[in-house]
Amino acid sequence: MGKTKELSQDLRVRIVDLHKAGMGYKKISKVLDVKVTTIGAIIRKFKEYNMTINRPRPGAPKKISPRGVAMMLRTVRNRPATTRQELANDLKAAGTTVCKETIGNTLRNNGFTSCSARKVPLLKGAHVEARLKYANDHLKDEPSYWEKVLWSDETKIEHFGLNSTRHVWRKKNAAYDPKNTVPTVKHGGGSIMFWGCFSAKGTGLLHRITGKMDGAMYRTILRDNLLPSARDLKMGRGWVFQHDNDPKHTAKATKDWLKKNHIKVMEWPSQSPDLNPIENLWRELKVRVAKRQPTNLRDLERICKEEWAKIPPGVCAKLVVNYNKRLTAVLANKGFATKY
Repeated sequence: MGKTKELSQDLRVRIVDLHKAGMGYKKISKVLDVKVTTIGAIIRKFKEYNMTINRPRPGAPKKISPRGVAMMLRTVRNRPATTRQELANDLKAAGTTVCKETIGNTLRNNGFTSCSARKVPLLKGAHVEARLKYANDHLKDEPSYWEKVLWSDETKIEHFGLNSTRHVWRKKNAAYDPKNTVPTVKHGGGSIMFWGCFSAKGTGLLHRITGKMDGAMYRTILRDNLLPSARDLKMGRGWVFQHDNDPKHTAKATKDWLKKNHIKVMEWPSQSPDLNPIENLWRELKVRVAKRQPTNLRDLERICKEEWAKIPPGVCAKLVVNYNKRLTAVLANKGFATKY
């Protein structure tokens, strides 16, 4: 239980004055809305020490000086991956010996928490500049512009994908009860690669990629899936196609095919999955598929296509309507990766 807040000096004096006037503990408690036990403690202190204020509370002095704390905070701000042992070694070199637990407590008291570092694509200077340019160029675009974009990407879905992260409610010492475990196999039990697309109006076709995809296969996928998806989603005239800068996507033959079919392509900054809202749909799909627990790869493909088609258009629309938040986040983080 946490410490309670101390009563003000004025309230303590009022308690003593009412007691001197002959009022009982319960009556004082009711009048001032203070616990009876607190009333008793204050009056006993007054009778014993003739004082209404708390005496100084003794305590062990802090092992790390303010200067040492400042040094630690400066170090973790500049190098967040610094370990507690490294900080302890730095303090020891400065004449202060403390354990790692004290280091951790001090950092937590100053607002720092130990967390797993997020894994993000490697961004070089050119990538950061391209991301900033993209964000600035499109920041003021109206929602109607994003509604005309057909987003696309490829993803791999494993047979035992998200099952391995499932949580269960269990009692102590029941961790290995079969009901509380998730079966796993090496390498995810096999996987399937998919190409998919979506717009603010809903999901397009989901195509299974068989074998290693090259430029010719990619163009076939676009012919058999991109154009039908654009028609089914009623993209109308002036729609824009988005895909990343994979070499198969930027090959001359692919560019010629897109130009021949009068498809306008969005200029895309490399290493930017956080700017493609289809990544959120892939996550949605994987969660849905994991709940259905496919038994084999054929079952996995069938379930993936069923669940992809069942994603509500409202989910797609929300991702597009809020797209400017991604651009704002990129600018706020100076072009580096964002939470999206």
